[in-house]
Amino acid sequence: MMNLHAPKKALGLFGVLLVMWLVVPSPCQAGGIYPFVGDYHGTSIANAEEELKARDLDVQIKQTKRGFIIDWSTVIHKADGREKTVSLNIEFFATDRPEIYGSAMRTGLFGKRVPNDPLQGEPFVWARIVDKTLTVHALYITDNGGYEMQVYERSLDEYGNLDLVFKRFRDGVPIRDVTGKLMRQ
Repeated sequence: MMNLHAPKKALGLFGVLLVMWLVVPSPCQAGGIYPFVGDYHGTSIANAEEELKARDLDVQIKQTKRGFIIDWSTVIHKADGREKTVSLNIEFFATDRPEIYGSAMRTGLFGKRVPNDPLQGEPFVWARIVDKTLTVHALYITDNGGYEMQVYERSLDEYGNLDLVFKRFRDGVPIRDVTGKLMRQ
């Protein structure tokens, strides 16, 4: 004898699974960034041209529906007493590739946040999360057609603080290294 209720049960199970898929965030959308969310403050040392320079660092990482936002600023203390402040705010969104996030740094023609155009001298930026390390890559195309790559590795320690390693390369040659420790606030 044929069970006429079997298709209804299967359809009901499919409906429950569909709702769960739509409601429960996937790991690439929310779970990966969650341990990094917070405010951090610290200092770093830059090793540039045999000279050590102190820097003050502030980083805020916020989770969003599409991914996350990183807001950071660096105060570079010059030898002559001057200070230079560099600040950046980047929205990252989940992609089809697990734990790889695209950036949305400017507003496009129709009001939507879109990535920068590296052929216009703007940095092309993406992020990835591997284990306890959040890495942000920024690729610049130089005026002579070469490239500059900046890499920010922020790794969580056992207390939830961040260890920072910043590296800058021009045409594959290292030109700057910065390390630092940021404490969760």
